[in-house]
Amino acid sequence: MIEGNTHQRGLRQAVDWKLVGAYLLLVFIGWVNIYASVHAEEPASIFDWGVRSGKQFVWMLTSFGLAGLILFAIPTRLWENTAVPLYVFVLFLLVVVIFVSENVKGSHSWFAFGPVKFQPAEISKITTSLLLATVMSRQNFKITQMKDLLLAGLVIALPMLVIVAESETGSALVYIGFIFVLYREGFSGWWLGLIGLVILLFVATLVTGPFTAVLLLIGILTLCCAFMGPRKEFWARIGIGGGFVLVMALVPMLWEWLCHLVEAKMDWIANVYWVPKAGETQDYLWKVLPSVKPLYLLLGLSLLALPFLSVRAFRRKDSFLGLSVAAFVVGVVLVFSTDFIFENVLQDHQRSRIEVLLGMKEDPSGVGYNVNQSKIAIGSGGLLGKGFLNGTQTAFGFVPEQSTDFIFCTVGEEWGFVGCLVVILLYVFLIARIILDAERCRTAFTRIYGYCVASCIFMHLFINIGMTIGLMPVIGIPLPLLSYGGSSLWAFTILIFIFIALYRQEKKYF
Repeated sequence: MIEGNTHQRGLRQAVDWKLVGAYLLLVFIGWVNIYASVHAEEPASIFDWGVRSGKQFVWMLTSFGLAGLILFAIPTRLWENTAVPLYVFVLFLLVVVIFVSENVKGSHSWFAFGPVKFQPAEISKITTSLLLATVMSRQNFKITQMKDLLLAGLVIALPMLVIVAESETGSALVYIGFIFVLYREGFSGWWLGLIGLVILLFVATLVTGPFTAVLLLIGILTLCCAFMGPRKEFWARIGIGGGFVLVMALVPMLWEWLCHLVEAKMDWIANVYWVPKAGETQDYLWKVLPSVKPLYLLLGLSLLALPFLSVRAFRRKDSFLGLSVAAFVVGVVLVFSTDFIFENVLQDHQRSRIEVLLGMKEDPSGVGYNVNQSKIAIGSGGLLGKGFLNGTQTAFGFVPEQSTDFIFCTVGEEWGFVGCLVVILLYVFLIARIILDAERCRTAFTRIYGYCVASCIFMHLFINIGMTIGLMPVIGIPLPLLSYGGSSLWAFTILIFIFIALYRQEKKYF
């Protein structure tokens, strides 16, 4: 009798039931909205196996069964002990699926077993999280040591690169979120800024051109050097660097004015003095002057300054200034590689989606159709929405993939701003609760794994909602626990409940 009471008390206190409750609420909200997204096209009961809502209900029941097994039946030590073989096995599946799967919308990432499909990329997030937690929780692991950093990076990069080879760019982007885990464990915050700078330079080069991108790079590095350098040199560095950027920003306008001035002057000479060769000279100058682009002048002046800055950094032992010089060189290489990457690495549909997102071209009836219809659906919901099953965009199927990648626009149309806010706050609570529980853990393995779980959910949330409201390119990624699909629901259930089980194990004894 005493043992029974102790077990019940331990179960009630050890399991984070608030986290479980948030999980269940999101799953049921997803199920209801999946039914709303398909009911007009396939009118049937929400439990009908013939429609997606009925199939999702089956996936929900099996997911709850998996959650129970993980929480109460499987020993928690098994996850750390089997992290390596599980990682290798799933990595093997990721490679095999490229060669044996059918092409589904340009992607080779699905195993098909009759009506059941399985995507190993979803499971790979679990195995990568487990192995990363195993590697980083070793007693002698230090993220500041290069060999340990490279090992952690390799654990993340291997599945990510294979998933890119499957043309599943959306799933691969989720792995970037693991950098937050590295940051929590001592990784320098400057690397986060560096990643942001790379993205900024890539976008700036595509939208405005290399000249503006290089000028932006110089401006950012100038500010960083000013803030990180000696306090007495702050205004001097700001003045010199800022002045250079300001002057160079005016060069394109002045250069264009000079070219037009030369053209007008040569026309005047030819007309007034009737110089036969004036026309030839004009043609020559008109070809040469524009070819001497302001970009070349900017790069030339910058390259002249690099040796001076390098020597200054060496003599003063200013490591940050030296790193800034290296960052400038790498940044310039990236700027001039952007066109090659965009044209030769990305696929046609990916390029088109990025061009539409960045406003480089308008295509409301083509690749921009999904996003355009999604924004119409969300915007038409207003404050409180049109009501359950009353969404016109939803009912008439204007938004493709509305029960999967674009499930959030169903929430926006039928439940309005309030419904969207409730869903987002539930996700925020889920992520915050996982991080809070992770910080309470005494074992490094559970803490690191918890941050991996939070990072995966955050990246899915950020990319998917950003995609549906036009802030991210359409790259096909599900909204955790809401989108239709067995692979996704199983994967997130396993991912979350492994952490809940690990946390419960700790709370039983501490």
